[in-house]
Amino acid sequence: MPPEEATGIRVRLDQVLAERGMTLTELAQRVGVTVVNLSVLKNGRARAIRFSTLAALCRELDCRPGDLLDYEEDGQD
Repeated sequence: MPPEEATGIRVRLDQVLAERGMTLTELAQRVGVTVVNLSVLKNGRARAIRFSTLAALCRELDCRPGDLLDYEEDGQD
C-alpha cells in the first residue's frame, strides 16, 4: 500500500466471525450488507465504514467496535 494510504487500521472481522462460529454470508444477511462489501471490509481493502454499518455488525456479533478494529503504527505488521 502506498505510504499516503497507510492508515494503520486493521480489521479483525475474520477473527470475530471465527470466534462466533458465523460465516460471512450469514452475517451479511443479518446486517443487510452484501457479501462483497463485507469481504472488502474483512480483507482490509475498505477505505471507510458507516457508523450505522459498524453498529449493525456490533449488534449481530455481540461485540464492541474495538473488537473489530485495531490500530497498529506503521512497521508493526
